[in-house]
Amino acid sequence: MLRLSKLTDYAVVVLVRLADMDGVQTSPGIAAATGIPEPTVAKVLKALAAGELVVSQRGARGGYRLNRGLASIPVAEVIAAMDGPIALTACVEGATGCESQGLCPMRGRWDPVNEAISKALSNISLADMQAAPLPAFRLPPHQPALQSAAE
Repeated sequence: MLRLSKLTDYAVVVLVRLADMDGVQTSPGIAAATGIPEPTVAKVLKALAAGELVVSQRGARGGYRLNRGLASIPVAEVIAAMDGPIALTACVEGATGCESQGLCPMRGRWDPVNEAISKALSNISLADMQAAPLPAFRLPPHQPALQSAAE
């Protein structure tokens, strides 16, 4: 299963929440609004600032604000800011040290898969995620109890 880190999930929540709030927001204020612990929010904001997705402002009225609108922030950028380059396997990201690298029949074969995933994630903005309708919660249809074999 391909799974994003919790910090990436939190980063999306923080960015969407920042878009809903006016002006510069503090880390404790964002934490209170999202329910994410403040130290985690601070860590997420620091990484998002390094990735230039948010801008930090120092001083008495300091805090964070979005660097650009949600429509121009692709999910791929959030993932890269929080987890580094999108790569399914170590050989995709160009890492060395694989003991089978010279003999591996799959060497380079993951590149098209990785590129397709990166392209898909680059084509989905945070505004798309914010606007996506939530699936309706439905209970399974009622089914009568099974009759016991004794009847």
